[in-house]
Amino acid sequence: MFTGIVEELGEVVRLTDSGGDSAVLAVRGPLVTSDARHGDSISVNGVCLTVIDNVDGVFTADVMGETLRRSSLGALQAGGQVNLERAAALGSRLGGHLVQGHVDGVATLVSREPAADWEVVRFSLPAELARYVVEKGSITVDGVSLTVMAVDDETFSVGMIPTTSKLTVLGSKDVGDPVNLEVDVIAKYVEKMIGDRNV
Repeated sequence: MFTGIVEELGEVVRLTDSGGDSAVLAVRGPLVTSDARHGDSISVNGVCLTVIDNVDGVFTADVMGETLRRSSLGALQAGGQVNLERAAALGSRLGGHLVQGHVDGVATLVSREPAADWEVVRFSLPAELARYVVEKGSITVDGVSLTVMAVDDETFSVGMIPTTSKLTVLGSKDVGDPVNLEVDVIAKYVEKMIGDRNV
């Protein structure tokens, strides 16, 4: 479980096809690896991955084909930056919202509208996720907890402050770039419970 508050920008060292519909991802992240052990969870652009090895500030993780297909991790290249967050610790502050690190879909950045001290960033909204996204609700974009400013059937917008732009990969994203989305898990549970009652 994560909070959607990015701890550091990591650097992709390599993404290697390991055969059998999987890959091995190596990422440099001095902060998140400072106490990382085999089996720990680290969110990489919003995807929960399990640490296999940690050597000199570089951790490696296996990435299944399912994850490569359902997220933007398969497009990562050496030298690129990624958002990193260690799993939340019980008793710590919940600065963002409850984030599982389970990507629900991939969207694209549609537009950026700069303002005086922040900007409005609009993303496409996959049709199958639209019912879970509401104005003033929470959404995770590339592992970043954000508040939805506006939403319609095809897009949603968020307000991005300078700190978010500077400390996450979202600041360097261009129009057309892919992003990982995770909708609020509470909405999915509510839908299932209501649906079960109507059966």
